[in-house]
Amino acid sequence: AADPRGASSSSGVVVQVREKKGPLRAAIPYMPFPVAVICLFLNTFVPGLGTFVSAFTVLCGARTDLPDRHVCCVFWLNIAAALIQVLTAIVMVGWVMSIFWGMDMVILASYKEQGIPQQL
Repeated sequence: AADPRGASSSSGVVVQVREKKGPLRAAIPYMPFPVAVICLFLNTFVPGLGTFVSAFTVLCGARTDLPDRHVCCVFWLNIAAALIQVLTAIVMVGWVMSIFWGMDMVILASYKEQGIPQQL
């Protein structure tokens, strides 16, 4: 059966979209799911605290999307993100950023648990 638009029904195009992450976003560690949920909870009620805690998981071996960076550099990037969240929480920007950061931690942890490749 021919397609009225002139395209064959078996032809298809596969498009792959890859998210380009900045250094702060790429420094979010892939943590175990329960730890990520705790960090989300902390970030929700005390902006930046969950991000601060997640920085120490990098020192404990958690992987990130910055494999070419030294562990200490990734640790300090996470500390910087926590400080940004704390300092801008006064104008609500840091609080919202902190919650989204925690949600990203949980999403990355779920990818890790499901075995989905890190580069999505």
